[in-house]
Amino acid sequence: MRLINRRAGPVSRVTLAALPFVLVGLAYASASAARLAENPQDRVLPSPATLLETAIRLMTEEDRRSGEVLFWGDTLSSLTLLFSGVGIAAVIGLCVGLAIGLVPLVRTSLQGFVAVLSMIPPLAVLPILFISLGVGDASKIALIAIGITPFLIRDLAARTMELPQEQLVKAQTLGASTLSIALSVALPQIMPRLLSALRLSLGPAWLFLIAAEAVASDSGLGYRIFLVRRFLAMDVILTYVAWITFLAFAIDWLLAQASRRLYPWAEVRG
Repeated sequence: MRLINRRAGPVSRVTLAALPFVLVGLAYASASAARLAENPQDRVLPSPATLLETAIRLMTEEDRRSGEVLFWGDTLSSLTLLFSGVGIAAVIGLCVGLAIGLVPLVRTSLQGFVAVLSMIPPLAVLPILFISLGVGDASKIALIAIGITPFLIRDLAARTMELPQEQLVKAQTLGASTLSIALSVALPQIMPRLLSALRLSLGPAWLFLIAAEAVASDSGLGYRIFLVRRFLAMDVILTYVAWITFLAFAIDWLLAQASRRLYPWAEVRG
């Protein structure tokens, strides 16, 4: 049997999925052991045991001044900003994407404008946001929304324009208005694409969030990482990076599950 036609069984699937993580873990453990053997005080690659101890300490130890566990406070702060920015981007992207995809006049007016906006590096706009909106949460939410909204608009507009014209013609024949066509014909078919586009946007959204928190903030996962870097606290930095990765994976998984449950007809089974 050709390799292209082979499929993994249940056990092989779990093994193959876990293999890259195991190899990366072994590579890190080996590199850490080698550095610590040369210099027991080395802080660049702390041992896995040190990372575990640090993670437990960060998740349970209360701050002396506030009496709160900073790890969970940072997590709540970052997730609030992330969900706010992504939520705003999703609403704008859906509405404008539908309009561009369905209405030729709107397409003529906005398609080129959105294409130009998508070429602007969002991080270059960050100083403007800090000047106009201040260094509070509003500027960070705006950065996330500005960063991913053009991509969502273009992706959803393209999916809307791919809808079969027969459906639109039949709806008009039955007397449906433009709004009715958008809500009853187009919207249900592009919602799976919206969830898929949001999954693809999570990486850039996290990037914009961490960058904004690093520049000006007093809480958040990105703020904490850049705060402790001056002390070379790699155990804290790596713990936070691992936690951000886990959160991103969990959100992505939840969106994938929502898509499968709400729109099973849109899933392609391999």
